[in-house]
Amino acid sequence: MMLDIRGVKKSFEGLEVLKGIDLTVEKGDVVAILGPSGSGKTTFLRCVNFLERADSGTLTFDGETVDMHTVKKRDIARLRKKTAFVFQNYNLFLNKTVLQNVTLGLTAGSGVPRQQARDIAVKALMRVGMEQKLDSYPSQLSGGQQQRVAIARGLALDPEIIYFDEPTSALDPELIGEVLGVMRQLADEGMTMLVVTHEMEFAKNVSNKVLFMEGGYVVEAAPSRAFFEHPQEERSRAFLRAIRHE
Repeated sequence: MMLDIRGVKKSFEGLEVLKGIDLTVEKGDVVAILGPSGSGKTTFLRCVNFLERADSGTLTFDGETVDMHTVKKRDIARLRKKTAFVFQNYNLFLNKTVLQNVTLGLTAGSGVPRQQARDIAVKALMRVGMEQKLDSYPSQLSGGQQQRVAIARGLALDPEIIYFDEPTSALDPELIGEVLGVMRQLADEGMTMLVVTHEMEFAKNVSNKVLFMEGGYVVEAAPSRAFFEHPQEERSRAFLRAIRHE
């Protein structure tokens, strides 16, 4: 077991958004977190990486357990060094080149020497097919290219797990495939990933586990093939019928 999350709850201004979420992730798992808008998917992912502080819950990572509400900042920093987070809106620095965007976390965040950071960054950019754009700025790239740079930035940190928050939702339809192709490649390489997504084909064909949420609850957690072919809950079946109708 790489990651075990128990009893995550979170409220905003009295509104309970997460009502006790559990999830176990093994090394090499690709977990697709599915559900309608407002179900708590992104809030859960942000709590797992401590971008939001949960009201309660425990997180066990590589055998170390922390209380998600009282965890200290130094422990958060140490746990985050094992992870990477890919946002839906890329979060690149517009005044820095592709290469600078990827090296910054290594030099400023981890104290890696500049030349070594450059070598790591170039290799990461090669993995996502962006090695020809080292000196380009984000404004010169398509949305798909920017998201691939954001993925490379995460890969450069050599994470044990990558969290993706709807990585294709800001992209034009013709650009979605290039990002999903990179994620499929990472899955094939054995990268552990937690992916909030509306891309059902990715969830069905690339992920090996599905967590289906609604209203702050886990409605169903199952192997991906079983979820799509034989969902156990009526709400899951209704969700899939609606997706297929669309």
